[in-house]
Amino acid sequence: GHAGMYGAVVVRGGAAAGGAHLAVLFLHCAGYSAMCGHAVIALGRFALDYGLVPAPTRPETAVRLRCPCGPVTAFVPWDGHRSGNPVRFHSVPAFAAATDLAIDVPGHGKVVVDIGYGGTFYAFLSAEQLGLDVCSSKTRDLVSAASAVTEAVKKQFKLHHPESEDLAFLYGTILTDGKDAFSEEPTTNICVFADEQVDRSPTGSGVTARIALQYHKGLIQLDQTRTFRSSTTGSLFTGKAVKASGLFGNYNAVIVEVSGEAFYTGTATFTVEEEDPLKHGFFFK
Repeated sequence: GHAGMYGAVVVRGGAAAGGAHLAVLFLHCAGYSAMCGHAVIALGRFALDYGLVPAPTRPETAVRLRCPCGPVTAFVPWDGHRSGNPVRFHSVPAFAAATDLAIDVPGHGKVVVDIGYGGTFYAFLSAEQLGLDVCSSKTRDLVSAASAVTEAVKKQFKLHHPESEDLAFLYGTILTDGKDAFSEEPTTNICVFADEQVDRSPTGSGVTARIALQYHKGLIQLDQTRTFRSSTTGSLFTGKAVKASGLFGNYNAVIVEVSGEAFYTGTATFTVEEEDPLKHGFFFK
């Protein structure tokens, strides 16, 4: 493995109760996560191709997942033999936790951030506020700036989740090109999370949270589809608010649909021998 990998531990049986086909734990370079949209897209395909969903239907099968953040449903193309792309999913209710929040970031001064929830919490701001360009600046500079924002927000703003304080933590910071108003053109962002891990995709939970913020601000209407681009790989997701779901605690929440692609790249077997002095792994940075 390597520090840029993302993992999903599939849990079956009792843990997948409540109508779910399976449950899942997400993990990254620094521990565990409450939600990962791209992993949901991949798991949806995996669940069909490996027979974890009985009697899948054509042309699309709903795969119900129990995630740490709550129930998530993936809608996966199925031709009777194998899964396909794109996969779309509906996550837990998403909401704007804070808007136009002034944060003092060491080395950068005061910036204004929005905080959105899409299965986990993110801080959002334009890279321009940090003197950077999300499309052309060095990734190292974007990562350092985003990490500084994350640490500053953690110290200066207390998060609250309506159902579980275990979920009330800031997962990372997403730097954007500032193009939040609805447009047919893609908007670009980069997500930095965990221990300075960089997302290879536009971030499924981040797109969910960003759509919720745009909807809250009146910048996007129901069923208006936006395209989101990763500044690191150029990969694309689409997202749209499909239903206003009413109050979620004290927040006006919305159900967001995110669509993207996932592909198989291989099968790996990891082995641990008890006598191996490095069996728990190592990391040089």
